[in-house]
Amino acid sequence: MLKKFNIYPNAYYNYLKNRKADYYKKKEKIKAVIIDIYHSHGGVDGYRVMHEYLRRRGYNISCLTTHVYMNKELKLFSLTRKRKPNYKYGAPHKVFENKLCRNFDASEINTKWCTDFTYLFLTNGQKRYN
Repeated sequence: MLKKFNIYPNAYYNYLKNRKADYYKKKEKIKAVIIDIYHSHGGVDGYRVMHEYLRRRGYNISCLTTHVYMNKELKLFSLTRKRKPNYKYGAPHKVFENKLCRNFDASEINTKWCTDFTYLFLTNGQKRYN
């Protein structure tokens, strides 16, 4: 059949070898854009923020693909910021006794009630923090 159309046998294998050439060009272009954005922002941005910058520039790739390009192929990692050394954690106002001790099984109905809330809105419009 190849002789009938004057096609050489290796033409098919050359096609198989080069069929992803456009994909590799696009991938290298995206990597170049990632490197440009990464260095222009001082290496602070991670793959999630980088994904958003790429999306704004018109590159529609997934967040996972951005992660693979950045962290695994280009070895570009975001810089982690150190915590403030003088930060002091405040003491809790009231610490109540744990009466349930993670035993949530009740022998009768309405013997154990448990809730978790942070803000309580009062009728006069004020807000109480618990």
